[in-house]
Amino acid sequence: MFDLFSWQHILILLVVMLVVVGPKDLPRLMHMMGKWAGKARAMANEFRKSFDEMARQAELDELREEIEDLKKNNPITEMANTVAEVGATMSATAPLEAETTPSVEGGSEPRSGELAVTDAAASQHAKVAEPVKESSASMTGAT
Repeated sequence: MFDLFSWQHILILLVVMLVVVGPKDLPRLMHMMGKWAGKARAMANEFRKSFDEMARQAELDELREEIEDLKKNNPITEMANTVAEVGATMSATAPLEAETTPSVEGGSEPRSGELAVTDAAASQHAKVAEPVKESSASMTGAT
């Protein structure tokens, strides 16, 4: 703190102050100088704190900008948005495809390994299914 003055210089200043101010007013002068030094320190600390706060705020602003850039330029987010767009497009076109696809009724030939369903087999299956439906309906009505 006293890099400019050595102990000999400080001692000489105290002796000169004692002679010039006098022993009666010296304590009052030292008290007043101490208050001024305290005020100067408080102002310096306040200035340093405000400067540190401004630097901290600038760093936080930079970090926020970086985070926003990462959110905007994140490849995973871009892929998720693309997948969502494709899914929305597919769900919008699915009803259209259902309307445009031909129904599978007698006109198509079976693929290899499949059996052709004939009208006789379909009617026989309907006859077998009818008693099952009737018996299940009677069971629910009986209870």
